[in-house]
Amino acid sequence: MNYGVKKWWIVCIVAIMVISPILLAGTAQADKLSDAISKAPQGKAGGQIDPAAPKGYLGIPGGPDINLILAFCWAIWVGWIFSTVGAFGGVMAGVGHITIFGLGKYAGTFKTTAPPMNKVITDSVRMSNQFLVGLSALITSFNYYRMGRLVLPLGVALGVGSIVGSYLVPWLTAGKVSFKEYQGWFGIFVLALGCLMLYETTPGGQAKKKKAKQAAEAFEDVMRRQKCGEDVDTCELGVKAQSITMTRFTFTFYGVEFSFNPMYAILGGFVIACVSAFLGVGGGFMLVPFLTSIAGLPMYLSAGTSAFAVLIGMITSLFSYFMQGVIVHWSLIGTELIGIIVGSVIGPKTSKYIPDIWLKRLFVVLAFLVGIDYTLKGFTTIKLLPG
Repeated sequence: MNYGVKKWWIVCIVAIMVISPILLAGTAQADKLSDAISKAPQGKAGGQIDPAAPKGYLGIPGGPDINLILAFCWAIWVGWIFSTVGAFGGVMAGVGHITIFGLGKYAGTFKTTAPPMNKVITDSVRMSNQFLVGLSALITSFNYYRMGRLVLPLGVALGVGSIVGSYLVPWLTAGKVSFKEYQGWFGIFVLALGCLMLYETTPGGQAKKKKAKQAAEAFEDVMRRQKCGEDVDTCELGVKAQSITMTRFTFTFYGVEFSFNPMYAILGGFVIACVSAFLGVGGGFMLVPFLTSIAGLPMYLSAGTSAFAVLIGMITSLFSYFMQGVIVHWSLIGTELIGIIVGSVIGPKTSKYIPDIWLKRLFVVLAFLVGIDYTLKGFTTIKLLPG
């Protein structure tokens, strides 16, 4: 497949992701929002709807009026962090929607006065997060594949497992989870994964990942030589398949051999997709630890492989959310998607110059900050971050 054909393939998938949901969005979505607005008490206090107020988020009278320039800049960060470490795109998208844009605080005002409105906003945030991650995953996968840093069979195996989970959870939970419950569980899962990755940065954790360390050091050495002006042919150093069976896939990366059982990857993809679809994120924050801890890959391979698996799950999950009548704020999403493109193109180009262990440490810092904050917000009244 030549480069021109690949570009058209990318364009077609983007078109399907963006246009098909719009075609699927019928009157059921508008009726769901209208019904939630009509059931909310009228007035100017918190948890009430003022019909005379200017329309804001989702067209709700008095809803938050989100600054699109801020949304664009935040989306660049979301695209960059996801394409750099293969994770936290959905988490950072959630931080933006929930905290930076104030949708968490706004949804919380309706918890007791108008639960249907609370749940409409919650589901909207969950799906909005997935729109951003889906596009970033598409661009990131393509770029890492060209760089020889995507283990395609592993990504496919994880993606196959994710399809069922991505469809099942939105169908079971849409409209049934309050915003505060969502925040609390969001925080717990992020915090747990941060603890796992923190262990992997310790001498004991690194000692168990000798192959990953060896491959990372070989990759970093080549990048240093290229940076110094040396002409190094990397075409044969990227991911190269050696053998493929139903129970074992073997490949090399920068001269180091790796292998995994596709059946375990499918099962892992299913479990991860169930959790990520419930939280309204891409699942990269679980996929990356899975790829580094269980599959034993270096971070340089985890980002692209995680992105590809996330992409498959996102398409399935977005379709499922739309079938449940979940709505999004299209002008906001459109602006954010442009920012996602910018960040997702920059990420793969900069990540190759960041040492493997520092990519993990970046993951850990974000995991602890976000995980602790959202756990406290979800189950207590304590807040580390505003919103």
